[in-house]
Amino acid sequence: MANIRNYQRELEKRIEEQRREGKTPSLLLHSCCAPCSSYVLEYLSRYFSITLYYYNPNIYPQAEYTARVQEQERLIREMPVENSVHFLEGSYEPEKFFKLSKGLEQSPEGGRRCLLCYELRLREAAEKACELGCDYFTTTLSISPMKDAHKLNEIGEKLAREYHVAYLNSDFKKKNGYKRSVELSKEYNLYRQNYCGCIYSRQELT
Repeated sequence: MANIRNYQRELEKRIEEQRREGKTPSLLLHSCCAPCSSYVLEYLSRYFSITLYYYNPNIYPQAEYTARVQEQERLIREMPVENSVHFLEGSYEPEKFFKLSKGLEQSPEGGRRCLLCYELRLREAAEKACELGCDYFTTTLSISPMKDAHKLNEIGEKLAREYHVAYLNSDFKKKNGYKRSVELSKEYNLYRQNYCGCIYSRQELT
C-alpha cells in the first residue's frame, strides 16, 4: 500500500528550514472565506508575509459574495498578526464557474464539479502569485473537513510546475486547525455561511 503523505508535517518541515535560514518568504494565500482563513492567518503570519487573495467565482448569489468579501476584509483589519497581511480581491466571474460546471449540476459535494472548482481558483492564485513574484502560493480550503486535502495538494503541485511558483503543501484541519477556526469565528463574531458557496450546494439545503 502506498504511503499516505502527511501534508502538515511537510509544512512544518518547510517552515523550520526557513526559520533556520532567517527567511520570511512571501506567500499568496487563496482564501475561500473569513472563518476558514482565521486560523490559517493566525498560524502562517508568524512565518510568512502574506497577500490574501480572495478569488471565488463560484459564490452565489452576488450578495453572498459581497458579504463574504466584507467579512474577510474586516477580519484582516481586526485580527493581530505577526507579519504583514495584504488583502487583494480578484474579479467576480461567475460565468467561469457556470461554464466549467455545465453538465455536472447533479455532481455530489466533493465530486467532479468541486475538483474543477478547486482547480479554477487555484489556477488563478498561481497566476497571481507568479505575477506578484511571490515565493509560494496555497489555499485555506484544506481546513474544511469537507475538503480533500490530498486532491487540493495534488492540484497545487501540478500548477506549481506549470507556473514555476512553489506550492505550500498543507492540511490546515490538522493540529485542531478547524477547531481553532471555529473559536476565532466566535471571537470575532464572523458570519459563518451554512453552505459551501455555489448555487448547487445552496440547493442541497432545500
